[in-house]
Amino acid sequence: MLSGRRSFTTTEGHRPSLVHKRSLDILHDPWFNKGTAFSMTERDRLDLRGLLPPTVMSHEMQIERFMVDLKRLEVNARDGPSDPYALAKWRILNRLHDRNETMYYKVLINNIEEYAPIVYTPTVGLVCQNYSGLFRRPRGMYFSAADRGEMMSMVYNWPAEQVDMIVVTDGSRILGLGDLGVQGIGIAIGKLDLYVAAAGINPQRVLPVMIDVGTNNEKLLKDPLYLGLQEHRLDGDEYLAVIDEFMEAVFTRWPHVIVQFEDFQSKWAFKLLQRYRSTYRMFNDDVQGTAGVAIAGLLGAVRAQGKPMIDFPKQKIVVAGAGSAGIGVVNALRKTMARMLGNNESAFDSAGSQFWVVDAEGLITEARDNIDPDARPFARKVKEIDRQGLREGASLVEVVKQVKPDVLLGLSAVGGLFSKEVYRMDKVIPFFCSY
Repeated sequence: MLSGRRSFTTTEGHRPSLVHKRSLDILHDPWFNKGTAFSMTERDRLDLRGLLPPTVMSHEMQIERFMVDLKRLEVNARDGPSDPYALAKWRILNRLHDRNETMYYKVLINNIEEYAPIVYTPTVGLVCQNYSGLFRRPRGMYFSAADRGEMMSMVYNWPAEQVDMIVVTDGSRILGLGDLGVQGIGIAIGKLDLYVAAAGINPQRVLPVMIDVGTNNEKLLKDPLYLGLQEHRLDGDEYLAVIDEFMEAVFTRWPHVIVQFEDFQSKWAFKLLQRYRSTYRMFNDDVQGTAGVAIAGLLGAVRAQGKPMIDFPKQKIVVAGAGSAGIGVVNALRKTMARMLGNNESAFDSAGSQFWVVDAEGLITEARDNIDPDARPFARKVKEIDRQGLREGASLVEVVKQVKPDVLLGLSAVGGLFSKEVYRMDKVIPFFCSY
């Protein structure tokens, strides 16, 4: 349904699009390229006659041909962890995305259950770890510390006149993999692919963004093939100045855009949320999105057990994971419990006593040195855990054995954390949140 020279073509059920490009420029543009699906009328109007094989194929025929080729190609490479063909599948899908975006999303929508784990978690973690080597064609935008003072003009380099959704990361805490620097752009690309395929957002009105403020990953700093700034991360006011300039720039050009912060380290996730939440249309997916899903799931679990909702604040909850998602969920659950108990200071304190938070170093208590300020409100008192037979740094298994929680929340990407021993504990509701 593309038109050139201001003459329109139509496709049933769709509006025509005005395109100023013609000939090979269209075939090289994934936003407008339809490959062999261009009708003969479109080929004439867009100067495509002779540049494509003569047969006109329907979108359904194109997808069938692609899927046959995909199944054949994916078995020739084994390079993924749990799924040995995962990265091969990602490469093939990514090449389709590079040349024909419409067909890419049709394939993804028609096979969402199979390919969601390829374009997003868990495969996207592997993609981000190897992104410098996988990079072939740019997607999204990159704003770096080297661009300070230029971002207001840079946003006009993006070709879309309207952007509805931006997913932005600084690459500081990609899933459970840590600091991946500029390679974290893969997480923003994958998240928006899901929004397009599963939520129906216009793919020409989304924008994945990487804010490159350096990296503290020494391996990347020494890698000559790394595509990002090879300098240590900015911190403090210098870091905030970069983020401030970016936010001002994107909202100046697209005042109605929604900006989603994705996989920022805890140190900045909460601070940036508080900094911008009253000024810009933005949210932090790890802090707020995961929390909303967790609250809904746990309230549903209480109801499924046949208990009254007022029993929810009585639930003893062990939380595995104390990153931005983990603490964000616990904060939200605490506020929910407090509202049920009267929404006063006493209710807030009572709700806080229902959580035992375990991170990579074990149970978090007040005896720990250098407690993350965001996790401090949930640090258990030393005298209390002594009575329970626990200690600072106690393992997840130890905590579950002694506390006998009603709910075990998984908010960590560390593999193997939930062992068989943990699963077999009586009366525990395991609840996993993917983020």
